[in-house]
Amino acid sequence: MNFYEKIYEVVSSIPKGKVATYGQVAFMAGNPRAFRVVGYALHKNPKPGIIPCHRVVNRDGRLAPAFAFGGENAQRKLLLAEGVKFLSNGNVDMKNFCVGGGKVE
Repeated sequence: MNFYEKIYEVVSSIPKGKVATYGQVAFMAGNPRAFRVVGYALHKNPKPGIIPCHRVVNRDGRLAPAFAFGGENAQRKLLLAEGVKFLSNGNVDMKNFCVGGGKVE
């Protein structure tokens, strides 16, 4: 299995209604420093709608400014539909909706 496939496997395991950070995904896929590679892989998601790349956000809970499948508003809509809540600054409420509270270890 190549690294992109590991990334897709990890992202597919993020439960509905939760998010993970790029760093968490990289860590769980076996390369903690490869958070940028996670972004590249998600941008090339071979199975949109099946691999839930909308559940990956940055460490502060910010959405991707250029969400590959419709822009930031599309990512927000998908997360809201799953019950994810946002703070007043527009970021995901990481304390309550991030797998592991955003920690990679």
